[in-house]
Amino acid sequence: MNAWWIESWLTVQEEFSDLPDAAEFTRVCVRMLVAIVLGGVLGYERESAGSSAGFRTHMLVALGSALFVLVPLQAGVAMGDMSRVLQGVIAGIGFLGAGAIIKLNAEQEIRGLTTAASIWLTAAVGIAAGMGREATAILSTLVALLILVVMRVTKKP
Repeated sequence: MNAWWIESWLTVQEEFSDLPDAAEFTRVCVRMLVAIVLGGVLGYERESAGSSAGFRTHMLVALGSALFVLVPLQAGVAMGDMSRVLQGVIAGIGFLGAGAIIKLNAEQEIRGLTTAASIWLTAAVGIAAGMGREATAILSTLVALLILVVMRVTKKP
């Protein structure tokens, strides 16, 4: 009976070994936190503009995108093979963005294109953060905010 418990405990430890030390735990936490915060910033802007996809949606998109690259990196996937992961994330986000686009009437009035684009960009920001390119993720978010805020202010009625 005692050997069974020891074997079970060792198996549980093995299952949680993807974060083997404080350095790896901190690295994963920082990357996920950066993705969440930057996604939240973009989402807050979209929510304040009255968009259907706002704060929580953008945070989840950024976190999900970060996780889709973090896990393969932890598993030792070669960077050359990472392109297939990225293709899958980009295609999947396209479907989510399509859900944000609404055709309002027969006169071709379409709404949600900017939100769909911001969801797509948020996924890219999450990918950058997840791959350890936090400075690039932050810079991209700042440029996106500049575009979203400045262009909304200068938009013709």
